[in-house]
Amino acid sequence: MGQARLGKQMLFGRHAESVALDALLRDVLAGQSRALVLRGEAGIGKSALLAKLSDQLGGWRVGRATGIESEMELAYSGLHQICASMLNQLHRLPAPQRQALSTVFGLSAGPAPDRFLVGLATLTLFAEISEQEPLALLVDDAHWLDKASEQILAFVARRLLAERIVLVCAARTGIGDHILKGLPELALTGLPESDARALLLANVLGPLDTAVCNQIVGESHGNPLALLELPRTWIATDLAGGFGFPAPQEVVTRIEQSYARRLAQLPAETQVIVLIAAADPLGDPLLLLEAAKLLEVDMTAVEPAQEAGLLEVAPRVRFEHPLVRSAAYGSASPENRRRAHRALAQATDDGKDPDRRAWHLACAAAGPDEQVALGLEHSASRAQARGGLAAAAAFLERAAALSPDPKERARRSLDAAEAKQLAGAPAAASALVAAAVEGPLDELEQALAMRLRGQIAMDLQHGRDAVAFLLDAARRLQALNSPLAGPTYLDALQAGSLGGRLSRDVLRQAAQMVLSAPLPEGASSELDLLVTGLATRFTAGYVDSAEPLKRALRSLYHDQPDEDDVRWPRFARRVAFDLFDDDTSRALATRSVGLARKRGALGMLPLALDFLAIVHTFEGATDPRRLPWRRGCAWEACRDVGARVGCPRRGDCPHVRRVRSRSPLQRPRAVRAGLDRGSERSLTRRFGCVSLVVARARRSGRALWQTRGCGGDRPGTVYTNAGGRNPLGSRHRSAITRAPSRRFDSRSPLPRSN
Repeated sequence: MGQARLGKQMLFGRHAESVALDALLRDVLAGQSRALVLRGEAGIGKSALLAKLSDQLGGWRVGRATGIESEMELAYSGLHQICASMLNQLHRLPAPQRQALSTVFGLSAGPAPDRFLVGLATLTLFAEISEQEPLALLVDDAHWLDKASEQILAFVARRLLAERIVLVCAARTGIGDHILKGLPELALTGLPESDARALLLANVLGPLDTAVCNQIVGESHGNPLALLELPRTWIATDLAGGFGFPAPQEVVTRIEQSYARRLAQLPAETQVIVLIAAADPLGDPLLLLEAAKLLEVDMTAVEPAQEAGLLEVAPRVRFEHPLVRSAAYGSASPENRRRAHRALAQATDDGKDPDRRAWHLACAAAGPDEQVALGLEHSASRAQARGGLAAAAAFLERAAALSPDPKERARRSLDAAEAKQLAGAPAAASALVAAAVEGPLDELEQALAMRLRGQIAMDLQHGRDAVAFLLDAARRLQALNSPLAGPTYLDALQAGSLGGRLSRDVLRQAAQMVLSAPLPEGASSELDLLVTGLATRFTAGYVDSAEPLKRALRSLYHDQPDEDDVRWPRFARRVAFDLFDDDTSRALATRSVGLARKRGALGMLPLALDFLAIVHTFEGATDPRRLPWRRGCAWEACRDVGARVGCPRRGDCPHVRRVRSRSPLQRPRAVRAGLDRGSERSLTRRFGCVSLVVARARRSGRALWQTRGCGGDRPGTVYTNAGGRNPLGSRHRSAITRAPSRRFDSRSPLPRSN
């Protein structure tokens, strides 16, 4: 029987896991940083292993955090838990990094820092502390961390080298499979039957019927918490004779119910304190004390919960297990939950933490309340200014629900929908738009709702629906707010190109409508040129559109993006790509990635990164591990968002894989197939080196060969190699030169790259 001793406790069946954690600490003390993610179902022993590890950290500096489901929308809340005891070391950081952490933790005011800078500052802070003493970072329930904190931890973990730092996180399987993906993992499974039986018998007082024992062991599937908790609420006769054995249930549900029954046996005042602690994820004993006073409960009432092993108060408020918190909160009546939140709101300093106070007030509201809704709206503005669009969306959504005025409720729902869409949740945004349009919106708000529906449809790759919504919205905005009409027409053209050749008729109709519409007043000249040039491109052809599009690109190249418009530069990066303007294409793609990262616009970031991947690939960077954009928090952020916002590559760059996977014999056939179809897009998508060699041809002026089949009004494409050796090889050159001549349709959609 594998056992691991842990102070007063004994871990059954975790010998191999204990050995792995011991080795982890030895490596760190020897000067090698380590990171590990413990994965397993609820109650499988992740928290127990973290506790075992914690007991071995004498002489270490320890940073702890526990993911809280109710704080998932509060940007950097998890990181703040880890760094709270280290903030007195901020003065040791370089000024930009110190300012970045001070801003996200609310210690100072300032513009939203770039998330890369926040990650770098966090890494520097940890490294500085590890110079003094070994540093252990322990995170429980990582699947409930806010997204920003999870990204920063992943950023730090991937850059740990020789610092004396260990990062160990526990995440639940299923809902937490995507958390910190790619880091070393230790999968926890159920205990072997012998260890499960030993654990059960060691924690049951009195006789245990053999049949009951077998049933508990079998239904628990070796889950240690289930083995410990289920027998605690049964009377001795049930255990001895098997009477009244409960029907089979999900392990997590049974465990929570077991905790709820134990909590129900506590004195009433103790239950009040436990509920306050469950409603406050900060774990601040002083805040708990103040809230208890407001409810006229003495803190000595917490002692029964401590004696039962459910809760400890010093130095931080901690539950025995995260499921105790969820059981305490979930089993309380709505009125009692509201009382707890109301007390916490009154106890929270509005000057130091106004956002959390606003959230507690919202949770305490029994019905619509304009003052609370207004406070949430103000908190949303602060969250968005700090780059937390997801947090802003959560505040706005709750504000809308609490708005007594139907007009204000509709307006806030519309604002929440836009924040959700930009944060990468188009399905949730769609539901909020539907709620908004049911309210009394004015004409401008109705047009904006129509535009947002089109943008959501475009995210979901519903090109035809998106075009209809966006053109309708643009026509309305033309009369109501003309500066907004130009970007909306541009979105309509982009949506029309999503379907490739299948949507050519829709795209052409959209372009004709754009050309027939009057130019919007007050729009920027480059936007006018871009809209007009694209509409011309899709109606008259390539040559007629080239000059206005080039002028628009030159203007955009020198333009400073409006930081309020996270969709900048919209369609322009694809236009530059189509015009073989590699420098502008790279510049616009790079700047749009930076803008999306800075604003935390996860709905835009996967698309921007995806396009930047194409640019790098066509320049010859065919090893995805060496691509500069693939490093850092942005990459981690977009991996799971890309699927929700219509980014088929999800940041994984299949263009790279497609180019690298083609054998020398396959590539000529791929090129010839593209030419045979007369599809310029087919050629570029099947053969990723086209843009690379075009760029080299233009820069070096050494034309080695020229394609046939580039008829029509588009100039022939010249391929060369600036280094003297054509990267395509003689087989590839001969494949193209032997291909039959075909004319490209110069009015076809642009190559489908987001």
